[in-house]
Amino acid sequence: MNNNFEALKNKKLFVLDMDGTFYLGNRLFEGSLDFIAKIRATGREFLFFTNNASKTPEFYIKKLEGMGCAIVRKNIATAGDVTIKYLLENRSAKRVYLVGTELLESSFKASGINLVQENPDIVVTSFDTTLTYEKLSKACKYIREGAEFMATHMDINCPTEDGFIPDSGAICALITASTGVKPRFFGKPFSETVDIISSMTGYSKDEMAIIGDRLYTDIALGYKNGVTSILVLSGETKESDISASDIVPDFVFPRLADMIGLL
Repeated sequence: MNNNFEALKNKKLFVLDMDGTFYLGNRLFEGSLDFIAKIRATGREFLFFTNNASKTPEFYIKKLEGMGCAIVRKNIATAGDVTIKYLLENRSAKRVYLVGTELLESSFKASGINLVQENPDIVVTSFDTTLTYEKLSKACKYIREGAEFMATHMDINCPTEDGFIPDSGAICALITASTGVKPRFFGKPFSETVDIISSMTGYSKDEMAIIGDRLYTDIALGYKNGVTSILVLSGETKESDISASDIVPDFVFPRLADMIGLL
């Protein structure tokens, strides 16, 4: 870990996780709005990036607005965006069976992804709060028959105000246990995410800092891709977890608000 906080002053873009970092469920963390105000006041930029692809960027824009944080489309991206971009650029003619929410399905359709219910070339799974046994059975059937298996993100649990609930990675684990096939994951911590952030914002890796509460996604995104990483202890990760992890953050703070004076 780094104690040279001067390095943070050179960062031009702060990539922020949301749940567990900026808020928890529907509860905004104290000081989160002050952090955004400081970023804006110092001429820097920010991008909210969440692995939670069960909702659309438009949903998050409205949610943040309701918390007093007004943003526009360029300030938000999700693992769903990364997956869609990859499919359009690399599998544009393929038929896709999606295990996801209606909101995610609407994003795929609006982007021109060819969604089907039968005989897909690719199965894409996500954090699906409308998951049914029928969806799981069909996904497993198609994968056994040779469909490529992809997933928007690898998060095992999603934090809520009442504790953790199963996330995309847990759904994938069930499918893998049934089929023996592991998915190709997108979102954090994979390189495609850094690529889309760079293309969206115009900033290089050296100009970015990744902020989040999870070692294996948020911090790993920076650690594995040469981007400064900042762990906040307001969500999933406890301070005792850091010493046991192979993935080490560059900086650690109790919460976003504790960074304000260093910027």
